[in-house]
Amino acid sequence: MDVVKEIIQNSAIGPLPMGYKRLVLSLFVSIVCTLFFMLTLLLINGATANFHYGY
Repeated sequence: MDVVKEIIQNSAIGPLPMGYKRLVLSLFVSIVCTLFFMLTLLLINGATANFHYGY
């Protein structure tokens, strides 16, 4: 946990107030969770997906 605090202090959000830090970190975590969820769906259903290329 000390390493994470050190990284946050030395990053661009280090001097921001605690509320903004929480907002930025929660936004980052929500994006990462969404990406992992989409990757899981792709791995589960990717073999049955039909792609049609054209206009």
